[in-house]
Amino acid sequence: MPTTKRPEREGWSKVYRAALGLVVLLVLALVAGSVFGILRPEGSGPLFRIGRAAAGTGPAEPGMAEGEEGESRVFSGIGTLRIPLPGNPPATIVMSISFPYPADDRLFAEELATRTAEFRQLAGEWFSALPRDRVLALDEDFAKSELLARYNALLRLGSIETLYFTDFVILD
Repeated sequence: MPTTKRPEREGWSKVYRAALGLVVLLVLALVAGSVFGILRPEGSGPLFRIGRAAAGTGPAEPGMAEGEEGESRVFSGIGTLRIPLPGNPPATIVMSISFPYPADDRLFAEELATRTAEFRQLAGEWFSALPRDRVLALDEDFAKSELLARYNALLRLGSIETLYFTDFVILD
């Protein structure tokens, strides 16, 4: 009695062969990559970069970026502050604070990102505690040194050396 193949088995046979071929290709790629990795000189840099690192724009968080040793980046994650001042007539300070940090210190950069709300609160409390006439005649260097001391008292993994006020406007 002659045997005939069922058409449904032929379809599965083609799928099986294709899957088997794909598995063989993946195994060969893994073996080739492993051999290449073993034979590569020690301390070699990456062959290529993918995504934001290739474009040089850094990670997604504001002010957080990777860099070479000795480089610095600017942390501007505090954003724009609007601080109401007590007194009659009332006034509002609109300001932005930024500062450099070492680009190769990832732990310190992470600490800065987690302390953003505390930085905002400290600046708001310090400026709003000043009398209105003192704010109007405020010495910028004095304000920077006061905030710098308060910010550094919060930090455990590093310290900030310089503060910049990128905006500083008093609205009456």
